[in-house]
Amino acid sequence: MSIRHYNPRRRQRRGISDRSRLFLYLILGIALLLQVSYPLLDGEALRVVTIATVYWGAAAMALHALLSFGGRYVLTYLAISLTFGFFIELIGVETGWPFGVYEYDPSLGPQLISVPLVVPFAWAMIAHPILCVARRVTKNWVFLYGGFGMMAYDLFLDPQMVNGGRWTWEVTGAHVPFTPEIPLSNTFGWLLSGMALIAMLHLALPRERRKQSASYTAVDFFLIWTWFGGIVSNLFFFDRPGIAFLFGTAFGAFLAPYLFSRWLGRP
Repeated sequence: MSIRHYNPRRRQRRGISDRSRLFLYLILGIALLLQVSYPLLDGEALRVVTIATVYWGAAAMALHALLSFGGRYVLTYLAISLTFGFFIELIGVETGWPFGVYEYDPSLGPQLISVPLVVPFAWAMIAHPILCVARRVTKNWVFLYGGFGMMAYDLFLDPQMVNGGRWTWEVTGAHVPFTPEIPLSNTFGWLLSGMALIAMLHLALPRERRKQSASYTAVDFFLIWTWFGGIVSNLFFFDRPGIAFLFGTAFGAFLAPYLFSRWLGRP
């Protein structure tokens, strides 16, 4: 008589089809190439690329969400992030809270009640990858970790957009380190609003991926390139080493635990 050990089979998750993977990386590749071209352009070409980068980046992250979590996830994620992005920006422009007093330039394209239509898509573009990172790193503090990631991302975004004339601030008190044209209130505003958005998404969206699911590779590429590109562009193209240091440190601290867990291969 033999004794057989029973080993329960672990649930296997299959990858997406080659065609779906190719389409995802094609959209992501276009978004990243647009980012690469940003420091090399000016004038109308730069304006068009600025807007196109947001839409293509948002499309890449929405497609990843669809291929990873399904249709209900992506519709809910877009509905929450686009609605939140629009109304928090509308409140900010009209009242000066929570970011400070600022206004958008018409160069960002069509506006709805003083908020350019492209702006909510910028919130959607970064919300999904930030949520993926926060959920992988922590279970109980997703909103706090994600809010920090949103804040860290803005340390790169706002100086670049202000330098390009896409929006302007009224600075009357303390300012962001190395960025005298942006009030410090904007950093706290991004932390608070980022925590609120990530909390809403975390509560509304499932954690479990589809059985036939895209990996996190697209998210990894997007976030690593954002970090690397933000450092390189500010060091060598915009001549702003202070921003490169500040953003590189903050966003790097946000990414490090996630990338370490990816390197370990934790499921």
